[in-house]
Amino acid sequence: MPCNVVVLISGSGSNLQALIDSAAQGDNPARIAAVISNRADAYGLVRAQNAGIATEVLDHKQFDGREAFDAAMMQAIDAHQPDLVVLAGFMRILTPGFVQHYSGRLLNIHPSLLPRYKGLHTHQRALDAGDAEHGCSVHFVTEELDGGPLVVQAVLPVAPDDTADSLARRVHQQEHQIYPLAVRWFAEGRLRLGAQGAMLDGEPLPASGHLIRT
Repeated sequence: MPCNVVVLISGSGSNLQALIDSAAQGDNPARIAAVISNRADAYGLVRAQNAGIATEVLDHKQFDGREAFDAAMMQAIDAHQPDLVVLAGFMRILTPGFVQHYSGRLLNIHPSLLPRYKGLHTHQRALDAGDAEHGCSVHFVTEELDGGPLVVQAVLPVAPDDTADSLARRVHQQEHQIYPLAVRWFAEGRLRLGAQGAMLDGEPLPASGHLIRT
């Protein structure tokens, strides 16, 4: 049985492209059923259309508040009977009702080694702090912003001459590896959210998630 995935985007969709490419591999049970964006000009919509994936735009500015927008989002998402909802550069803070509705089947990727640097400007913040390592994290979404149980993190060394831009490029490359990996684990039935946190193959993952060092 394929695992129906709905992907939410706001921008260029480079992580979406990595997910599309991964799902196209014949032995991957993940099937992207739809891509939904809150911005009509998101290039990720073109990527989805090029891959023959259904798309939909829900402009958050057309709704009277966050709850109304999220209610419409849930209706649009649920029309595709998703097993998993994936946030791929979706630049909206979700309401508790939305998060609870998809509890255990909602994944996000964040460009830092969580719990460090929740929120924005993660690469510059890592440089400003003099960190020796930086990276990205896939996690289950909970009501705490960027605070859900970690699934997998890619860890890379910070070079002495790194800038926020160079670091962002290298972190992006790792995002394109670990996000499809986490989605595939879920689609294969290997990854689940348990009472104690993320579980892989029936075993609790460590608090840092599965670590991949580059």
